[in-house]
Amino acid sequence: MGIEIRHDEEQQRFVAEVDGAEAVVQYRQPDEHTLDLYRTYTPDALRGRGIAGRIVEAALEHAQAVGLRVVPTCPYVARFIEKHPEYQELVAD
Repeated sequence: MGIEIRHDEEQQRFVAEVDGAEAVVQYRQPDEHTLDLYRTYTPDALRGRGIAGRIVEAALEHAQAVGLRVVPTCPYVARFIEKHPEYQELVAD
């Protein structure tokens, strides 16, 4: 499934628009070196399609590309990182 994920810096979120609905990963930036990924939301109609995982991956890839550490406050993000150890190095101490 080809979905486009965009980084909405103004609202501090990563967004996928699918079938007229938005799935998001929201973040805060507590300092210039860190992203706190605190909320993942996927509407019921879009669940079970791997969309949340794709958005979390996009957020983590962004953090890696720009040299940011990540605080996985959202339980979904924390589980995603546990299952994908290649992102473990991004987790802030």
